[in-house]
Amino acid sequence: MMQPETNLRPLTTSTGMDLDQIYEQPDRKRVLIVDDDTDMVFLLKQILRTAGFDVVGATSGAEAVKKCTDLPPNIILLDLMMPEIDGWKTYEYLREITGAPVIIISAISAKDEVVKGLQLGVEDYVTKPFYNAEVVARVQTVLRRATPPQPVTHLVFPEIQLVIDLDAQEVKLRDIPVHLTNREFAILALLARRSSENVNYETIAREIWGQDNPDVRKRIKYLIYLLRRKLETDPGKPQLILNNEGFGYKLNTLK
Repeated sequence: MMQPETNLRPLTTSTGMDLDQIYEQPDRKRVLIVDDDTDMVFLLKQILRTAGFDVVGATSGAEAVKKCTDLPPNIILLDLMMPEIDGWKTYEYLREITGAPVIIISAISAKDEVVKGLQLGVEDYVTKPFYNAEVVARVQTVLRRATPPQPVTHLVFPEIQLVIDLDAQEVKLRDIPVHLTNREFAILALLARRSSENVNYETIAREIWGQDNPDVRKRIKYLIYLLRRKLETDPGKPQLILNNEGFGYKLNTLK
């Protein structure tokens, strides 16, 4: 039965050509579709919407990581042949932030690739072209065995190779551990959680210190200075933590 429009929250994808569709109903399972072919994403969305699933699409590995963080899926359909960040590397990044089962959907049918996927922990492997009903059946079968999605504990930014473990308070930049104090980590984590926006001084002060005053703002500036020394290639010309003069800071997650 078609769900009433009042329960539907449409979200525009980065391409602007298609819509993600999320129903505010807890019994609906959410599928994240990752493929650089927009036509393939659209086709899989249509197939899965018709079968009663929520659908979220991503056309790159970086977008997949962001969508997975913002809208945790119950299951992921992942293509392998993608530019910049291929499917296997995308899988590594996704495994940092979610335990959701993954089904590879790829035109690569070589047995060694199928074996590689299964050895890495993917739940299933479907080759293109596929039979529509088979995709639905495989998704349903994997979901019957899957555990519910867990809260996100890692923030991953593939473009700058930054990984933040929120539970362990650990940071890796380009696979190298970065040792931060508690307050340094708190500021970086706050900027990372709001990476799409500028974060003003008042927000940083109140969320981390519980108050906003000139002394706290001086402390923020000093801690940003220390963070840049640990994270930036050239702290004098920061590219990672950007300053919006008189306002606050922004984590630059692009190259």
